[in-house]
Amino acid sequence: MNPGYELITTPDALAARIDGWKQRPWLALDTEFLREDTYHPILCLVQVGDGESDVCIDTLAFAPEALTPLWALFADPAITKVFHAPSQDLEIFVRLGGTAATPFFDTQIAAAMLGLGDQLGYAALVEKMTGIKLDKSLTRTDWSRRPLTGPELAYAAADVRHLSDIHPRLREDLAAKGRLHWLEEDCARLAEPSRYRNPPDDAWKRLKGLARLAPTSQPIAIALAGWRERIAQERDRPRKWIIDDDALYRIAERAPRDLDELAALKVLPPKTLERHGAALTALVTEARTSIAPALTLDEPLDDAQKALLKRLQDGLRGIADALGVPASLIAPRADLELLVRVGASADAAVLSGWRRDVAGEALLSIL
Repeated sequence: MNPGYELITTPDALAARIDGWKQRPWLALDTEFLREDTYHPILCLVQVGDGESDVCIDTLAFAPEALTPLWALFADPAITKVFHAPSQDLEIFVRLGGTAATPFFDTQIAAAMLGLGDQLGYAALVEKMTGIKLDKSLTRTDWSRRPLTGPELAYAAADVRHLSDIHPRLREDLAAKGRLHWLEEDCARLAEPSRYRNPPDDAWKRLKGLARLAPTSQPIAIALAGWRERIAQERDRPRKWIIDDDALYRIAERAPRDLDELAALKVLPPKTLERHGAALTALVTEARTSIAPALTLDEPLDDAQKALLKRLQDGLRGIADALGVPASLIAPRADLELLVRVGASADAAVLSGWRRDVAGEALLSIL
């Protein structure tokens, strides 16, 4: 009985498939991976659909260098790669193959541009477009366990099968509405490999509570975030296993001068204190004496600015309603606040590309 998918575990079988895929104008892609106790995701399976067959590549069966032809295929500019919300897939491809699999077509963004829903999940999109209700009972499968069962592989293969079905319809509908270039522009921007790398010096940008810290505490938090990122990468462990955000903020606020003061905060497990305590106190001391300026904190909007923000929001909502798309697709609130604070020189996505054409100019006229 044909299981409805092919499982590839050898370089020869992969090479034969790649030869055929090179002739295709597009490929539907998905991955299965684990990221529970590591910093870097462990790639376990790559699924590829071409509209005729669905293939599961057991990446754990290959030496890393044996997958090089696959990464080269995904970098082929003549083949569009079809994903749904692929940020984690692209992170894996950039790390292992150096490419974000360009050009690509994101079915989640396409759905938003067609007014089907904002950040619509894959199962919801498939049901909306095909009437098929996906079985999600195997969502929590341990994809690193071998051998994978037939139902697990069929479950994984079904994702690219449905992508293969809905992609042509989404593309056709976008073209009919004159919005295909919207998607191509957004996907090209999201394909920049630097988006999927995490240099330690930029780790502070992910600290959601940084702006709430006092100016004197911010340089310490920035230094701690960079240190944590380096250690997490070197040891291949989740950031929170090194120190979690709450502990990081507490250390930044109290700025302990020695191990005793650090221990007194009671925010670190004993093993973490023993292993990293000296490094952390040295880091805090250096950051406290650093001449690096704290971040500029955004002052709350005054009444006039709040009124202007409201007018921008109303204007954006009217444009979005007329286009039949979510307002957030065109401009998030942060973009509108930036327009209020900075004006026409704001570095906001709504002032470039297709967004400027459909809304940016109109919003600038409100300022």
